[in-house]
Amino acid sequence: MKCATNHSMKRIAVLLTALAVPSAVLAWPWSQDMMNQPSIKPQEGAMTPFPARSVPVMGIPTKVANREASRDLVNPITVNAASLKEGRTLYRIYCAACHGLTGKAESPVASKIGAIDLTDDYVQQSMTEGWLWGTITFGSYVMPAYGVAGEQGGSNDLTVEERWHVVNYLKNGLVKESQVAAK
Repeated sequence: MKCATNHSMKRIAVLLTALAVPSAVLAWPWSQDMMNQPSIKPQEGAMTPFPARSVPVMGIPTKVANREASRDLVNPITVNAASLKEGRTLYRIYCAACHGLTGKAESPVASKIGAIDLTDDYVQQSMTEGWLWGTITFGSYVMPAYGVAGEQGGSNDLTVEERWHVVNYLKNGLVKESQVAAK
């Protein structure tokens, strides 16, 4: 019996030694502090310049000085179901209070401020997508600006891409929806 106790004592001593050695040299997997490993922390050091011809993730760079300069801009956002849905949502949030849900300027505010009917042939046929984008961006006589090209302004400002989605909806979805609503 003494031999068995002696043998188990030796096993325990070997086990304790095996457990103690890694901790002495800090070799446990959980003993490494991942926060202090070699890495670049956010806002640390100088920012490297973007590669040539790169496109920012936050949107499409569009720089124009004013609404008139935006007249000939071409909408870079393809007209598809997702764009029309996004444009419709943004239209209802930002535009419907004055232009009405159907775009026919039927809201209580429309007559007081002179909001135009966005389904009118003049808007649909004569106004370019760039002009509409510029009007949303810079505003007009009574309409406030909902974005400043190239920079983010107030809390109501739409991104460049969001403004193009609204233009897609104005030109390709609003008239169809207003005709369905009229039936």
